Parts: sequence; C-alpha cells; structure tokens
Amino acid sequence: MRRIPWLLLAAVLAAPPLLAGMGTSADKKSDRVERKARRRAEKGFVRIFDGKSLRGWHVSAQTGHSGASGHKSGGKWVIQDGAIVGSQDIPGNGGIILTDQPYGDFEVALEMNNDYGPDSGLFLRSTEKGQAYQAMIDYHGGGNLMGVYGEGLSGGIHVRNYDLLDTPDKIRVKTDAAFPCPVSPNEWAKLWKHGQWNELRARIVGNPPTVHTWINGVKFLEFTDIEKRHPDQGSIALQVHGGGDFTRQFVRYRNIRVKVLK
Repeated sequence: MRRIPWLLLAAVLAAPPLLAGMGTSADKKSDRVERKARRRAEKGFVRIFDGKSLRGWHVSAQTGHSGASGHKSGGKWVIQDGAIVGSQDIPGNGGIILTDQPYGDFEVALEMNNDYGPDSGLFLRSTEKGQAYQAMIDYHGGGNLMGVYGEGLSGGIHVRNYDLLDTPDKIRVKTDAAFPCPVSPNEWAKLWKHGQWNELRARIVGNPPTVHTWINGVKFLEFTDIEKRHPDQGSIALQVHGGGDFTRQFVRYRNIRVKVLK
C-alpha cells in the first residue's frame, strides 16, 4: 500500500518534461508553418536594391519638389547600413529616386524606418516629373501611410481612411471612408513600431488601375480609378518632399523587391 503514493509522485515528477517537450514541438511546427507562409508570399519577388549601391536607380530633379535648387538636384540620396537614405540636400529641396526599369502591373514591397516629420512616398508607374499613383508615406502629424494619392494626376485622387496624429503611435480613424480602416487606434499602436523596420507593400494592376496597399501584412486600402489618366508603365520611385527644412531628418528604405504580375 505504501508504494502507491511513490508511484503517483513519480508520475507527477515525470509529467512536466513531457509537457514541455510537447510545447516545444508545437512551437517548432508553428515556426515551420510561418516560414512556409513567408516563402509563399515572397515567391516571384526580385530584389531591386542590392543594399550596397544605387545601381539600377537614378535621381530626378524634374519634379516640383526640386524648385529650391532650380531643378539642378533632386535631394540627397545615399547608402547607409544597407538602406537607401534620403533627405533634402539644401533647405526646401527634395526630389525622387527612380528605378531605371519601368514596370506595368506589379507588386512592390519594402521596409521603412523614417524619422517622424519628413514627407515621402512610394510612387507607382512614375514619370521623371514624378507623375504617379502614390502610395502615401506622409509620416508626420496629419499625414497617412499607404493611402493613395494622384501625384501630378488629374481627378483629385486622395484616398485615406485614417490620419496620423502628433506622435506616430496615434491615429484618428475616418468613419466615412469608402474602404474602412482595418484597425482601431489601439490596434494601430500594436501594429506599427516607430523606430523599427516596418513593411509597406503596394500592388497596381490594370489601367484604369486598381491599387492595393498593406502595412505589416494588414491590407489597408483598395482603390480603383474610374478613368485612364496615366501611362500603362512607369518607374518605381521614392520621394523626399520639398518645402520647409528637412536637411537633418531622414527617410530610410531597405529590402526593396518587386514581383511583375504580367
């Protein structure tokens, strides 16, 4: 009779390692599933920035944001720690950096870690003058990430479903947006991490085009234009906005990749 408690005690002592082992196996399985999902999502993407040089890219001073230099320069663009870093080169003077290769229907993804203040953008089918469908990277109070703006286009395109507030962890949701904001202000504070690398993604298909945008894997917007107002192809471009003095604040982009859809 005295042996039964000892057997029970032995079973209890043996249980925690068994359960711990089961938990570790489940964690490993979850990690494998996540890695497979990431590989599927990345299938077909090609890197268009090598992290070491601006080969395949060029700067344009033809946009309205380069007026402070008399259109002689398009802002300052350098490589730093594996990222394209942009700023105004003189107070008020910005511009765009574009891919040499034009694209038609495509999806582009990148990681962004900008200072809170400079106005930027991810241009889709951009011309040398910066005319494009812009996935907004207006990273400042009153701005927006991954709304859609018709940069230099007719039609007054400016679609967004939330506004950034005085700090980047705060947003105000627009309740009347045609495409509702997918997160609440509380959820935004958990989704977006200022000072860290966050992923932005945009897809453009057709003409008139449909534009989709994502932030850290969450779909934020879908917009379809109602008329053809721009060429079928153009460059992918990044912007440093003109005006003000943002010579000491910077935009940073890395891991830039594209998947051609047609």
